Amino acid sequence: MTDRSLTLMAVHAHPDDEATSTGGILARYAAEGITTVLVTCTDGGCGDGPGGVKPGDPGHDPQAVVAMRRAELTASCEALKVTHLETLGYADSGMMGWAANDAPGAFWNTPVGEAADRLAELIRRYRPDVVVTYDENGFYGHPDHIQAHRITMAAVERTDIPAKVYWTTVPRSAFQDFGRIMKEIGVEFPEPDGPSGEMPALGLPDDEITTWVDTSAYGGQKFESLAAHASQAENIFFLQLGQERFTDLMGRETFVRVRDTTGAPTPEDDLFAGLR
Repeated sequence: MTDRSLTLMAVHAHPDDEATSTGGILARYAAEGITTVLVTCTDGGCGDGPGGVKPGDPGHDPQAVVAMRRAELTASCEALKVTHLETLGYADSGMMGWAANDAPGAFWNTPVGEAADRLAELIRRYRPDVVVTYDENGFYGHPDHIQAHRITMAAVERTDIPAKVYWTTVPRSAFQDFGRIMKEIGVEFPEPDGPSGEMPALGLPDDEITTWVDTSAYGGQKFESLAAHASQAENIFFLQLGQERFTDLMGRETFVRVRDTTGAPTPEDDLFAGLR
């Protein structure tokens, strides 16, 4: 227990990553009076340009994309009432195997220790009680997500400040609900590969998830946050759901607790269990 204001820090790879997996907790905990800090590691320059133009295609201007995505990130933070936004400014590395992985200044090409030292400075400044980032595979193997995981865990080890650390995840059961809803609204959803017809091995079995946070009361803010990033094609199908159905599908955020000094029992429904 502590008399000072509690603090949550979420470490993400790109502008818009904060919206889908942590938009609800950022909005909820800000509303509860907790200081929220979003750290965005890259500039998003490998994202879609205006009109959906892809990196490497004629008309894709990375610097224009960077400026656009920074404005979108600011609007997203306003929607979620994020207290502090910090950007590390590394170049977006693109998808695994792209030439951008090895470009000078690319996040994936940056020594982990160097970036971890910068993040450790922010941890010392804000002294977060709870830190949230991705798992070892960056959830789906994106190099910048993997790098965000690596530098976060290294920075936590350097500082030994956060009482709790979480990795974002999705329960396997949610993928079937997602596919059903996509079909209901007429959005094409890829069928599972393989003869078993099972969903891809993303996320975790439900019984391996330690923390289930109800963020449904903040579904409107989460939807507004994602809508701020509407330039990115991968967000369009979420926005097609509309706010009500989006909240039904995305109104709970789930995590695996990987560091804890509180002794709070799991499963838990609050990232700050044991701290207040």
